[in-house]
Amino acid sequence: MSNSSLMPRALLVVGMTLVAIVLLLPTVWQPLPSWLDFLKGNKVGLGLDLQGGTHLVMQVDVDQAVVNSLEINADELRRELRKEGVKAPKVERDGDNGLKITVPAESRDKLVELITTQYPNFKVAEAETVDGNSVQRLSLAPEEVRRIKQAAVDQSLETIRNRIDQFGVSEPIIQRQGDRDILVQLPGIQDPERAKELIGKTAVLNFKLVRDVNPEPYAKGTQPLPAGTQILYQVDKSAAGPRKKGQAYLVESATMMTGDVVNDARVRPGDMPNSRVVSLDLNARGAHLFEEITGANVNRRFAIVLDDTVYSAPVIKERIPGGRAVISGSFTADEAKDLAIVLRSGALPAPVSVAEERTVGPTLGKDSIEKGLRSFVVGGLLVIVFMIFYYRFAGLLADLAMIWNVLFMVAALGAFGATLTLPGIAGIVLTLGMAVDANVLINERIREELRLGKTARAAIDAGYQRALPSIIDTHVTTILSGIILFQFGSGPIKGFAVTLCIGLLSSLFTAVVGTRLVWDYLLIRHRIQTVSI
Repeated sequence: MSNSSLMPRALLVVGMTLVAIVLLLPTVWQPLPSWLDFLKGNKVGLGLDLQGGTHLVMQVDVDQAVVNSLEINADELRRELRKEGVKAPKVERDGDNGLKITVPAESRDKLVELITTQYPNFKVAEAETVDGNSVQRLSLAPEEVRRIKQAAVDQSLETIRNRIDQFGVSEPIIQRQGDRDILVQLPGIQDPERAKELIGKTAVLNFKLVRDVNPEPYAKGTQPLPAGTQILYQVDKSAAGPRKKGQAYLVESATMMTGDVVNDARVRPGDMPNSRVVSLDLNARGAHLFEEITGANVNRRFAIVLDDTVYSAPVIKERIPGGRAVISGSFTADEAKDLAIVLRSGALPAPVSVAEERTVGPTLGKDSIEKGLRSFVVGGLLVIVFMIFYYRFAGLLADLAMIWNVLFMVAALGAFGATLTLPGIAGIVLTLGMAVDANVLINERIREELRLGKTARAAIDAGYQRALPSIIDTHVTTILSGIILFQFGSGPIKGFAVTLCIGLLSSLFTAVVGTRLVWDYLLIRHRIQTVSI
């Protein structure tokens, strides 16, 4: 073997080592100097079990998403039928996934044509004639129901991710779990109530006109509600404990404007000292609509309603152009910030509830880190001492390969921005054993060749050559197992699988390429005649 074959491998190993050290800097050097800003994202984060925080499993009400879709289709059908000149069309929900449409008998053909051309996702039943009217029943196709439920979970996942990103949580874990659940882990967050309120708020924003009458008789039920009205309440924040219903409003059921016209929402100082308001910037359609509504309803109260709760009901004093609105109220700084976040990130397509909740304290996380590191250090030291005692210089070389392996593994985790958890530490410890096992196979093969009377160079060549198939078999089969664990496992299992697979790949490199490079260097440059093994 010549120097020319040694140099490329030496450059490869040295280059990879330098790259690993650079990738490791963001994890071990904080704060990073400005000239290393490009590495800020390459940091190994600590998982919930190590850092503490909040663990939530949110369940999306996918059945309600189907109902919401039916309501939207019902509103669209009414508008389209009126455009076609159909008199007094009646569209109502029929069961969990259907609509019932009642139109005059002479408008039946228009209805069928409209459904056929614009609503292909509905199955059409046989029409009935009731009291001179044509009654048509529609039902959503099963594949459409599945699509709506799938889209509801996907949209909820994206909306929750947007809210948490603006909430300012570092390295959160947000991922789908099963058919309707979303896993949310917020490292460092010790206030789960605020997190749940922010994540679960459906944030359906409506603007409605208020009837200028005393709402108390209607709220108490002593008088029936006028047609087309409803009672909504403000939240009473004055009392300690759970929030209760505050002032009642008799509002018109018809929604004058919805939250889909909101472009942006920001917290701004209010008129009173230490008060805060949420300022809304409307899009072009919303600005035009808002100007028309305020111009036609001067001196009336205009309720700003979020999730069926009145946040404010200011009096319209004049036509308001420019597309700006303000939500005022007795907000704390956190409440105003959270309200602005949910309005910016959009509404959830369906209600979301908390199916599981756990809070991990920082003390438990610190204890987990200490015990995990202790197990890593103690196990590593025992392996290092045993390998030197049993294999001498070859054992020392195996220990060097193990340290190399840890360096490459942590650098790779940092390069991917991975989060280290207790199962991940377990994967690292297991990988150390696999790395040493590969070197044990090589050393035992070299010993066998030396007992047969071969020279140092021949024994080393034969040892690596004969151990290589076994090393590749064990590593590849374990990597395949890790890939299966990652594909089908949950969060902690995925963390274990990631560190295991990365560690095995680096172990294969350090055992087969790294240690062989050192032996070849000693054989070529120092011409050793004996092997300390």
